[in-house]
Amino acid sequence: MKSEPDEVSIDDLAAAPDRTVAWFGVRNYQARNYMRDAMRVGDLAFFYHSSCAEPGIAGICRVASAAYPDATQFDRASPYFDAKATPAAPRWLNVDVRFVRKTRLLGLDELRAHPALADMVVLRRGNRLSITPVDATHWDYIGRLLARPAPR
Repeated sequence: MKSEPDEVSIDDLAAAPDRTVAWFGVRNYQARNYMRDAMRVGDLAFFYHSSCAEPGIAGICRVASAAYPDATQFDRASPYFDAKATPAAPRWLNVDVRFVRKTRLLGLDELRAHPALADMVVLRRGNRLSITPVDATHWDYIGRLLARPAPR
């Protein structure tokens, strides 16, 4: 799950009430569908800082709710407002995520340096999705990388 750290960072999640935030503002149908169809309460996710000086995995969070309508789509003052969305027919969803732990930053360059991760969706050139699936093999491999000190 990608977030721009100036919007919500792993530290913001750790400091939030109940260490939980709504993952709002997703405005891509494929990413929305991942939340709606594939994410389940209790699933773990990598918290990835994007669009920043050092993009990469910054922590781990847990899905804390089923998908539900994103309130920002109805708020005219929100940058995420969608004039075509209505409470009766919402277009956009979010899930709540809960802080699990902060990790060392596992940067994009380090992720790309591992051939075992070459086919990860998040590493595909041109990928702009804020939510992408991670298969168990990649999850385990990244877990082992996070257990090591950062390369110098």
